[in-house]
Amino acid sequence: MPVFDLSELSAACPPNTPWLGLDLGENTVGVAASDAGRIIASPLELIRKTKFTQDAERLFKIMDGRNVSALIIGLPLNMDGTEGPRAQSCRAFARNLERFRPVNVAFQDERLSTTAVERFLIDELDLTRKRRADVVDRTAAAWILQGALDRLRD
Repeated sequence: MPVFDLSELSAACPPNTPWLGLDLGENTVGVAASDAGRIIASPLELIRKTKFTQDAERLFKIMDGRNVSALIIGLPLNMDGTEGPRAQSCRAFARNLERFRPVNVAFQDERLSTTAVERFLIDELDLTRKRRADVVDRTAAAWILQGALDRLRD
């Protein structure tokens, strides 16, 4: 599995193909998708984790259905920039996908993404706790993906 620096990912992907953003949680995977021009990220789906094989199959089905050329996976770094167990788990998830098929992957620092999304959902949308639980992971995935897309344009 090619793991790219974000700045090199575009050159490795066919033009006019969307990317997916992933927010990997303990029990769920938040999924977001970009448009083909890779300008806007939108929340897409929440995968409730079962067995890795089934989770990977669902992810590949989404990728195939949208002609996705890469994954941007949120990397939960510690506040000092070091990698802890959760970051290593995200890297292992990416490596395990390779057992099934090659996927272009880049990691995006996701520090405070869930906190920022929670704040937005509360302050701007006034969502209840139950409703926030239904949308926070896929919205965090969109936040992660949008951050990567914005970095490429800077």
